[in-house]
Amino acid sequence: DLMLLDIEMPRMDGYELATAMKADPRLRNVPIIMITSRTGDKHRQRAFDIGVERYLGKPYQEHELLRNVFELLAEQGGPRHG
Repeated sequence: DLMLLDIEMPRMDGYELATAMKADPRLRNVPIIMITSRTGDKHRQRAFDIGVERYLGKPYQEHELLRNVFELLAEQGGPRHG
């Protein structure tokens, strides 16, 4: 399992969802990649303080996203791709 989040989402922002996931024993080990147009250091640090594993700015490169996805899944013992 893996979650891709944006900071700007309706009803609940990405920070709120990431915080809720990290507080839930069933979801706390699901890695989170945040993909957002907010690339400032304060936004990035807030995400890492919550426990987000990776933070990518928009526009992102597809190969960079896939590399991060595969690395995180491999850390969980999931499928590996070259």
